[in-house]
Amino acid sequence: MMPDASVVVLRRFINHFDAQVAKSALDAAGIESMIRADDCGGTRPHLWLGGVELVVRAEDAVEADTLLATQAEPSSGPGSAESPNIR
Repeated sequence: MMPDASVVVLRRFINHFDAQVAKSALDAAGIESMIRADDCGGTRPHLWLGGVELVVRAEDAVEADTLLATQAEPSSGPGSAESPNIR
């Protein structure tokens, strides 16, 4: 990510794992993102005050938000709980 790019906080998470899962979804879609947290790189989680932030470039924010909202919805495809082929 370019250091002079304007970034916005897309989501706040309560832990690094959830933030990394969301970042992975954005990475797979080709959207650059970064995880930002004020906990000494995870070595001092008790210093956590504002959550773990997932940030993206401002121009990617709408697309990234749409992607994460879509990822959160349950699938209705083959192999899902809603599929009539499940017994």
